[in-house]
Amino acid sequence: MSFPLKRFGSFRRSKKRNKEEQLSRRRQSEPPSISGTVPPGVINASGGVSSPPGTPTQSSSPLMFSLEAPSSSSSSAAERLEERRSRSLSSPPETGQHFSLSSSSSKPPLSTSTPTYSPLSPAPYMYSSASHLVYGVAAGMLEKLELSDEASEPDCDIYTRFMKSHQCYDLIPTSSKLVVFDTTLQVKKAFFALVANGVRAAPLWETKKQSFVGMLTITDFIIILHRYYKSPLVQIYELEEHKIETWRELYLQETFKPLVNISPDASIYDAVYSLIKNKIHRLPVIDPVTGNALYILTHKRILKFLQLFVCEMPKPAFMKLTLGELGIGTYSNIAFIHPDTPIIKALSIFVEKRVSALPVVDINGRVVDIYSKFDVINLAAEKTYNNLDVSVTQALQHRSQYFEGVMKCNRHETLETIVTRIVKAEVHRLVVVDSNSSIEGIVSLSDILQALVLTPAGGSNKEVSAD
Repeated sequence: MSFPLKRFGSFRRSKKRNKEEQLSRRRQSEPPSISGTVPPGVINASGGVSSPPGTPTQSSSPLMFSLEAPSSSSSSAAERLEERRSRSLSSPPETGQHFSLSSSSSKPPLSTSTPTYSPLSPAPYMYSSASHLVYGVAAGMLEKLELSDEASEPDCDIYTRFMKSHQCYDLIPTSSKLVVFDTTLQVKKAFFALVANGVRAAPLWETKKQSFVGMLTITDFIIILHRYYKSPLVQIYELEEHKIETWRELYLQETFKPLVNISPDASIYDAVYSLIKNKIHRLPVIDPVTGNALYILTHKRILKFLQLFVCEMPKPAFMKLTLGELGIGTYSNIAFIHPDTPIIKALSIFVEKRVSALPVVDINGRVVDIYSKFDVINLAAEKTYNNLDVSVTQALQHRSQYFEGVMKCNRHETLETIVTRIVKAEVHRLVVVDSNSSIEGIVSLSDILQALVLTPAGGSNKEVSAD
């Protein structure tokens, strides 16, 4: 148990020397500024789709976020961020976040400049970033974990300390695509843009305030359909004609929901706490100095980041305990549907129960499929949202060719097995079943992060999550 802790100590002792060498090499090789190109296929102000553009300039392209390099007056901050960049995560991005793997642009350092968002167009903005791949990141990441060489602290909170010793900036991938909508964009076009760009959510930029004011997610699409759908013969006017700002005004009359965001300098522990406390699934990372949006954090990205380094850390004893012993997951009042359940009924359950997925159970009580919020956005992709009286089975036919089945587990499997399975499968939850495949419960990503990071070794103080 003491061996890996001494390794961490040796990393710390060599940290200063390595830092000086890395900074010296980077100062000689890095360009003075950062530029990016706008991916093709973006909806423009007139509602059309743009052709593949060349490299735009700041004055002519309202579709690009420009982040300037730090000035010489903030050299200490630049050095600190360059050191952090050298240890940034270089793993492939998560499925569904849709990253543009372009090697022509660089992952931006945090800037001291002012925001450069253009107020000229309500079209979705695109921000694309990439950086040189950094190898051997494990040593760099783990050297930040402040552990005593005498192993005086218990291993049960090793993941908590790991998360507290890393910043959200470390989670930003070397290549990513961020879609941002102006609030004057039509709701319908915004959802089509989500589908076209393969993302599940986008920050909302309000030109009048020159700031981000919220997020547009698939949940908004579900709420609009649930609230305004009447029948296949009646067009959903609110979806077809409303702008995002109009929808927000109507929606926020009932409940005001300010944008929950986090600074890139905040710890990953703070990000986990914010996600679970606020019962949200996406947390935008916004530079407090420039106002620039850098990335959108998710439970999946955080758990994947942790999984990359667990083999280098002491393994807590509770990782060998079972779900039943730890009490991780939800095992009462499980919301589910049947194969013949109409889509509109499923949407009602999503809204009323505040869940992100519904297991599909046959007449024998066996789990045969799962209908998630992400599946709902396919209604926009196929433009079939005008008929929500069709069954869930019909709605899921589009994925029959690549769907590998419902990811399941049982109460007798260890937490270590569960974490490995959910990360490898790149899913947001596992359905807990018995020997007959009958549903017993749900284990979500937030349940797992709660157990690993916020309340290590079990769920005695477990908070209820929206997953």
